[in-house]
Amino acid sequence: MVKKSGKKEATFEQALEGLEQIVQRLESGDLPLEKSLALFEEGVLLTRVCSQRLEKAEKKIDVLMRDENGEVKARTVDPAGFGQGSDDAEGEGQAG
Repeated sequence: MVKKSGKKEATFEQALEGLEQIVQRLESGDLPLEKSLALFEEGVLLTRVCSQRLEKAEKKIDVLMRDENGEVKARTVDPAGFGQGSDDAEGEGQAG
């Protein structure tokens, strides 16, 4: 995605990193008021970017989690096995 200014929009990770840097600078307390306000404004914009990215991801997950009838399927996932290659998808994608 490209902003009107011609710059590429930040990813969620880039926006979050920028937000963390702004928080650190503001917490230092060494900035003049005008600079603090400008950073605060930039932080608000980055917060909106993060919120939009999270909302988009949530909608995508919702679509992916729907069953053939369009209903959201709740599943229990064992966190101990999460990310270890085990398929906790109730047999989805398995033959017979």
